[in-house]
Amino acid sequence: MLAALVALYLAASLAIGLYAATRVRGAGDYAVARRAFGAPVVAAAFFATWFGAETVLGIPATFLKEGMRGLAADPFAAFACLVLVGTVFARPFFRMDALTLGDYFRARYGRGTEVALTLCIAFSYIGWIAAQLVALGLALEVISGGLVSVPAGILVGASVVLAYTLAGGMWSVALTDFFQAAVIVAGLGYVAWVVVDLAGGPSRVLEAAGSERMRFLPEPGMKPVLAWVSAALVVMLGSVPQQDVLQRVMSARTEGIAARATVLGGAIYFAIALLPIVLVCSALAIDPAMVERLAGGDSQLILPTLILERTPLAVQALFFGALVCAILSTASGALLAPAVALAENVLRPLAKPRDDRGALALMRASVAILAVAVTAMALASKLSIYQLVNESGKIVLVSSFVPLAAGLFWPRATARGAHASIAAGIAAWLLLEWLAPQAPLPPPLGGFFASLAGMIAGSWGSAREPRAAS
Repeated sequence: MLAALVALYLAASLAIGLYAATRVRGAGDYAVARRAFGAPVVAAAFFATWFGAETVLGIPATFLKEGMRGLAADPFAAFACLVLVGTVFARPFFRMDALTLGDYFRARYGRGTEVALTLCIAFSYIGWIAAQLVALGLALEVISGGLVSVPAGILVGASVVLAYTLAGGMWSVALTDFFQAAVIVAGLGYVAWVVVDLAGGPSRVLEAAGSERMRFLPEPGMKPVLAWVSAALVVMLGSVPQQDVLQRVMSARTEGIAARATVLGGAIYFAIALLPIVLVCSALAIDPAMVERLAGGDSQLILPTLILERTPLAVQALFFGALVCAILSTASGALLAPAVALAENVLRPLAKPRDDRGALALMRASVAILAVAVTAMALASKLSIYQLVNESGKIVLVSSFVPLAAGLFWPRATARGAHASIAAGIAAWLLLEWLAPQAPLPPPLGGFFASLAGMIAGSWGSAREPRAAS
C-alpha cells in the first residue's frame, strides 16, 4: 500500500511536468522560463531545489555524529547563500540579457572565460545530482521492503526525472517544484508533530539531543575553526555562481519579486530543514537501540526505519512522499542547469544550430547525455549523500565566485584578472589537496584566497576594459 501511494507522487510529478512542457515555445522558455512567475512559484522553486536528499537523510545523520557544528555548510550556509543572493545578486542577475552565467562571462571577460567557468560550474552539479539518485534508490528499496534494489531505484528515479525535465525544461521544473514544495512542507510538518508527540513532547526531544550536540561554533584552535569556515564558504559563496540560481531569478516577473522570493525561499528552506533534526532527536528518545545500531552502519537509514517501524500508514505516506518529492525537485533542477549551460556555452558554438528550434534540440540532447552520465556515477559511487553534495561546490568556490562578484561590482576587473583568478584558484586548491590535505589551511579556503589574489593582481595595472551591460 505504501509503495502504491508513493507511486502516485511519482505519477503526479510526471503529469505536472509533462503538462508544463506544453508552455515551452523555444530555447528561452526551456532554459529560464523568462519573466513567467510570481513570488510563490519562484520561492517554491528555490526551496524545493535546495531541499533535497541531503536535507532529509544527510543532515540528521551528520547531526548525530558531529552535532550542530557539523551542519555549518547545510542548512546554515545554504540559508545564508540564498539571503546573500536575494539581497546582493538577484537584481544584477535579473538585469542580465543572458540565458546562462556563461553568456555573462563571455560578455564581461571573453570566450575563454566563458568556456572555462561553464565547465567548472557544470562539473560541480554531477555529485549533487548523483546524491539525489542514490537517495531515491535507497528510499525505494526501503519502501518496497527490498523488492526494489538501490540500483533499480536509481534507474527508476532517473527515468522519471529525465522524462519531464527533457520535455519541459524550466517550465516543468518550476511547476513540479511548486507541487513538491507543498508536499514537503505539509508532509514533514505533520510527521514531525506526530513523532515528537510519540517521543514524549518537545522537552523530551531536546533532552535526548544532548547539550553537546547543540553546540554550533567550532572547537577552539586554528585547524577546526578554518575547517568550519571553509565548509561554510563552499556552500555560501560557492553556490552563488550556479546556473540554477540564475534560472530561478530570471523566471520571476520583476526584479523585486526575484529578490524577495529568493530570501523567502531561503527562510522556508531553513525552517523546514530543521525538521529532520527534530525527527532524529525524537528517534533517540523513542528507540535509542535502533539509532545506536544504525549509527554504526548506514545512519542515513535511521529516519526511514523509525517511520516504518513506529508510525501509522498515513504518516509513512507523508514522510516518504515528502522525501520522494524533495529528491525529484532537486534532481530535476540540478540536471537542467548544467545541461543548459553546456549546450549554450560549449556545444552551441561548435554545433551552430540554424535556428531557435535547433538550439532547443541541442539543450534537450545535453539533458539526456548528462542524465546518463550522472546515473552511471550514482550507480558506482561509494560516498554518502551528504559528502556527494558538499564536495561538489568546491570547484565553483575556487574558480567562479571571484570572477562573478568582481565582474558585477568591481569596474577594474579585467579578462586578464579573471584568467589569473581561475588559474590561481584551481591550481592552489589542487596543489593543497595533493600535498597538504590535512594542513590547518583547508584546500578550498586556500584556493579561494588564491583566486581573490589572482583577480586583484591580474586586473591591477591592466588597461581598464569596458564593462558589459548587465
